[in-house]
Order: sequence, then C-alpha cells, then structure tokens
Amino acid sequence: MLSHRPRSSDASLPSTAKPTPGNAPAEETRADPVLQAAYDSILEVGVRRTTLADVARRAGVSRMTVYRKYDDLPRLLSALLTVELSAILHEVDAHTSGLDTVRARTATMVARASAALAGHPILARVLAVDPEALLPLIVDRLGSIQRLALEQLTTSIEAGQAPNGDGSIRSGDPALLALMILMSTQSLVFSSRAISSADQLDRIYDELQTMTDAYLTPRRSSDDTANDQTR
Repeated sequence: MLSHRPRSSDASLPSTAKPTPGNAPAEETRADPVLQAAYDSILEVGVRRTTLADVARRAGVSRMTVYRKYDDLPRLLSALLTVELSAILHEVDAHTSGLDTVRARTATMVARASAALAGHPILARVLAVDPEALLPLIVDRLGSIQRLALEQLTTSIEAGQAPNGDGSIRSGDPALLALMILMSTQSLVFSSRAISSADQLDRIYDELQTMTDAYLTPRRSSDDTANDQTR
C-alpha cells in the first residue's frame, strides 16, 4: 500500500495501490476445465495462437464438448474474461462495502478494479503479445467485460443519486456518467504498459480515484456560491 493519500474532499477514501499480479485464476475459472484450459493457453501462447482444439486437449475433453458449450473461440474468451472481471469486482466490492458514501465506494471501486485489471495475467499477456486483439474494443464496440463494468457502474451511480439514493453523487443520466467513467478508466487499463514506465510507483490509480470522486461530487448551486462570498 502506498503511503500517500489521494487528494480528495472525502476523507474516507483510502489510498489505492496496484495489486501485485499473480497467476491464480478466479475460483469459477478453476472449477471449469475448459475455462482453465483457455486461461492456461492464453498465458502460454497468446490469444491468436489459442484454438478450440488446443483448449479441448488441455481440458481433456472433446472438441464437440467445447463447441456445444461455447460455439466458438470468441465466445469462450468472452466467457473467460467475464468470469475473471466478475471475480475482480466481487473482491473489490468486499473491500469497499464499509465506506461511508456510495460516491466513496464507487470511486474506490473504479480505482481498485482498474488497477487489478491492468495487472491481470490474461490482459498483461494480451497486451504483450496480441495488443491488436483489443483494438475493436477501443474503436469499434463494447465487449462483454466493458458492458458488465458499465452495468455495475450505472447501478452504483443510481444508488448515490437523490432522491432515492444517499445523495452523495450528482444528478445526471446514470448510464451517461457511467459511460464517461468507463471510457476514462479503460484508457489507463489498455495503456498500462506505457503508463508503468512513467509511473513506477503506480500512483496513477490514486489519481484516478480522486478524479472519479471529483467528477461524481454534487455541484454547488449558484445560490450556495453567492452565500459563501457574502460571509
């Protein structure tokens, strides 16, 4: 954990350090021989050299078994990435549930999940060997893990908006606010190799937390500003 604190107006926001990447897949991945085989294949040979035949061989099942469950390789990879991201979000949620406001939890979740995803072995391998495989997710469409993150972000933002939430998050279309945060954060994740050379202490994730918190903070009305100026 880094020793400094993020510059935020919410004192309950904890500092966020990038986790040390490991090679342990999610529990759900380990429980599924096919997902585990796909995980192992990507780490060993990369995405473009991974085939359903290789996955089936590693899993000790027939190719038809893999085809019946996942149809094709893109669907299998999507399932694997969704499982891995879900595990990250679940772990992050467990570490942020004690924070005072929805805004604090959301900002911390964004920073911690981004740091964990940037350090994930699968993404690290893709960025090192097959970075072009991510290009469609940057310029063309949202992938399954992006849609999952967007859904969770939208739900979190709704829970922080008045009148039904705790009021810690400003008004606005929750889906639009979530999309803005997602587009900002994924640039850090996809550029993690370049960023790490310039930010060896991984302070960028503290800054992401501060930025997200500030973006979601309710805006003061002109009347509030005028009252402050007359005091």
